[in-house]
Amino acid sequence: MTHTEGMLREGALKGKTILVTGGGTGLGKSMGIYFLKLGAQLVITSRKLDVLEKTAKEMENETGGKVLPLACDVREIDQVEKMWTDAVSHFGRVDVVLNNAAGNFISPTERLSTNAFNTVLDIVLKGTSNVTLTAGKYWIKEKQSGTFLNIVTTYAWTGSGYVVPSAAAKAGVLAMTRSLAVEWAKYKIRSNAIAPGPFPTEGAWSRLLPGDLVKKFDPAKKVPIGRVGDHQELANIAAYLVSDYSAYVNGEVITIDGGEWLMGAGEFNNLDMIPQEMWDMLEASRGKKA
Repeated sequence: MTHTEGMLREGALKGKTILVTGGGTGLGKSMGIYFLKLGAQLVITSRKLDVLEKTAKEMENETGGKVLPLACDVREIDQVEKMWTDAVSHFGRVDVVLNNAAGNFISPTERLSTNAFNTVLDIVLKGTSNVTLTAGKYWIKEKQSGTFLNIVTTYAWTGSGYVVPSAAAKAGVLAMTRSLAVEWAKYKIRSNAIAPGPFPTEGAWSRLLPGDLVKKFDPAKKVPIGRVGDHQELANIAAYLVSDYSAYVNGEVITIDGGEWLMGAGEFNNLDMIPQEMWDMLEASRGKKA
């Protein structure tokens, strides 16, 4: 057994229909494929229907599962409501919502236009709230249990320069996750989140760090265990949190980053750059006082 293999037993998600926003590419696609392998039915959404349809065929061919591609801009509530109605009409019910759709710019904040800043806020925070309210109100009205899983980031609680709109939006999503975990638990609706570290995807990383920057910026150097994440590792955590195995987990955020954010949080963590010879000198200088 290795970290690149599936964690849950066969059929762990059988009977569940899972909606994944941003499900046509990247991490959303990887998580969706594993959900299908575990027996779930899948609804994938994004703005580009052609990408979704291609991904849906690939997913079905690989897993034998059923995938419904629905175009939807999560920033537009009318599109979200139609997407939800179509999903429920097609499969009869939706049991889980994975809020994965996101947008980001790596830039000095003073270089961002108001439109660029608001675009990230709208996709990440407004988009998540649109989907969450639509699904939650439906579940409450129908007296149906449900599960939310939101993808956030470790800088949602620390903040981070050069990704300020994303940090602000993800912090809002995390607050909403924890708040609704308390408020909606009485309706048998759970809310949890995952904060992934670096899980490179070809599309996202090339957009954020174009040209040679993506080669110069090696995310593994910031991770104590010395590597980036494998998509299956994230899919394993996601599958557990949307499954009935996690029925007592509510309002939590699970960090999966190899210790990256703690590496940056500790004041003296960068002392691993000191060579052994210098440590020897320091130890010798202390002498018997040590």
